[in-house]
Amino acid sequence: MGVFAALGTALCWAIAARLFRGTGNAFSPLTMNFWKGLISIGILGAVLLIAPPVHIAMSNVLWLLLSGFIGIGIGDTCFFKSLKSIGDSQAVLVAETLAPLFTALFAMAFIGEWITWQQWVGVAIVLLSVDMVIKARKRSTAHVFATSGYLYGVGAALCQAIGAVVSRDVLSSGEIDAASAAFLRLVGGMFFVVPLITATKVRFLPTIEKGRAVWPAFIVATLLGTTAAIYLQMFAFAYAKAAVVQTLIATSALMSLGVAWVLGEKATKATVLFSAVALVGVAVLVSFGEGAAH
Repeated sequence: MGVFAALGTALCWAIAARLFRGTGNAFSPLTMNFWKGLISIGILGAVLLIAPPVHIAMSNVLWLLLSGFIGIGIGDTCFFKSLKSIGDSQAVLVAETLAPLFTALFAMAFIGEWITWQQWVGVAIVLLSVDMVIKARKRSTAHVFATSGYLYGVGAALCQAIGAVVSRDVLSSGEIDAASAAFLRLVGGMFFVVPLITATKVRFLPTIEKGRAVWPAFIVATLLGTTAAIYLQMFAFAYAKAAVVQTLIATSALMSLGVAWVLGEKATKATVLFSAVALVGVAVLVSFGEGAAH
């Protein structure tokens, strides 16, 4: 179940990315992060009011708030800065390659969660395939080499990994449900985003051109890419190893090819080939994933 939830997260992100692109430059990175979080907090909060969770230990609440503060608040901000500095292909390449590796190392070091050598092979196959697909799709526009952009990408990967390991440690105990965990992580992220917007005096409201409807696409993208995705991600951490989940989520770059194909865009032979190789890696992860939960 954890594997399928992780793949579902990747698919939600792939579809949402296309929808978010349709909002143009109406939202700055910070305001996009703010509104995505606010809308999702409202939806998950309503769900929890209708179906209240059982008693949650205060220690779990604090750990999940910290996880969201680091993984969503700081991590997403670093990723957006990396995007602006070195472009989407390079930012995704750095973050999506390093996040699963950092997650595996942190999981081993801090929560004693190891993956088998077969799973390491699967991780390597998936990440190398994702990297090759991203490079094959790289736009011809050249970006100036900016060290800070790559450092932000590494920072984003580190924050994602820390957030993933903390979430896995809390959720694997079975003492908290996925909806509550998702809600708390989003709230934790807001503890970073709101003060940063206030301090930098960025407009909270998007800048929308007259006669252009941006909110409908943004809300649908948020429902998929934030609300549903973070719920599925938390569900995945409850049933699968942190490194496996992060690796499978990295396949969102491949799933975006499928989204593009459905929309009538053609894929190159190279991207199709490496996508097929990535599926082999996913199969290895799934085949040797028994005993993932503890």
